[in-house]
Amino acid sequence: MQATTRRGPLVKPSLRTELLLNIAVLAAGALVLAVASALLTPLLGSGGLGAVFLGVLVLADLAIFIGFGRYLVARLITGPIDALVAATEAVAAGELDRRAPPAATRELDRLAGSVNDMTDRLLDAQGALVRAEKLASVGRLAAGIAHEVGNPLSAIGNYLEVLRRRGADAELVAALEREAGRIDAIVRSLLAYARPHAVNREPLDLAAVATGAVELLRSQGILRPVELEVRTDDPPPPVYGDRVALEQVLVNLLLNAVDAAGDGGRIVVSVSSALLGAEPEVPARVSDASPAAAGARAARATGRHLTGVADGTRAAQVVVADSGPGIPDEVAERIFDPFFTTKDPGRGTGLGLAIVQRIVEDHGGRVDVRRARDGGAAFAVTLPPYRPGTLA
Repeated sequence: MQATTRRGPLVKPSLRTELLLNIAVLAAGALVLAVASALLTPLLGSGGLGAVFLGVLVLADLAIFIGFGRYLVARLITGPIDALVAATEAVAAGELDRRAPPAATRELDRLAGSVNDMTDRLLDAQGALVRAEKLASVGRLAAGIAHEVGNPLSAIGNYLEVLRRRGADAELVAALEREAGRIDAIVRSLLAYARPHAVNREPLDLAAVATGAVELLRSQGILRPVELEVRTDDPPPPVYGDRVALEQVLVNLLLNAVDAAGDGGRIVVSVSSALLGAEPEVPARVSDASPAAAGARAARATGRHLTGVADGTRAAQVVVADSGPGIPDEVAERIFDPFFTTKDPGRGTGLGLAIVQRIVEDHGGRVDVRRARDGGAAFAVTLPPYRPGTLA
């Protein structure tokens, strides 16, 4: 993947070519001045006027050479390097969104692109370390909760059964059971997020996994309030993973999409190839016609990287987009944090997307959220392709 396809024109001039051409123009100008001085000096005679004129021409030639050379070096070399240094210093100072601007020549533009890619990868690695620390912290918390809350919760369940048999108020007992069930669900979600579990990994067709998750929810009637479409724009490469875990990822994303879209809303599940490191496209509107109707298309571009996978690799991607209100920019960075939720109290534990992220990263992939063109949320799960003879 050439950096010039991502930053400005497809073909930029070479630094060597620019320098040679501009130096040639400068040399031609100097030659013209020299010829002019050689022709005009005899006409002015051998007096002081001729010497003064010759000195003025020499000084003018020297000034033009120095001025143009300084401008040339600043425009082609020192200016882009200063901008690159300023961008790296800004990132080091904490401006994590700062990136090196594109340069006018091919070599320095490639250098700026390499620095930006390195910055993106370092930030990705830093984010992975932070999430790993969160996982370890929640794991310790979950172990304590399972021990401290699990046993009393079992006792509460037994006491509720005793109350039911003794003829206690049925409505009151049902309410207590419902709240105890919520506590149990929270404990189980914590353990599902933090506890390692055995997996059965195999080469998988991501489109088949997505279809299986959709059919599972459709058979339960959960998808009845919305209009849902599954698209396969470009058949993705197979992935290496646990079918049950990846289906859980898609089920969680679909459940969130149903809540966000509401009655009469639309959800699109799009499965396609993704070109790692390429400039990402704006997510398609959920109302757009399926690109498959117009034939196969090129792999969808994604500006994201995967650890251990080279940019330009054709990966697999599934995007779940809804027509809901979308994710506010101020909470987008926290949407995958444990216990963080935008739902009303009592409607979620804030662990669904955290579990999604853990499973996806455990498969060597990444999950990102962005705003669809219709304003809804678009969750993109990108997974590395399966390479026979290696473990993902």
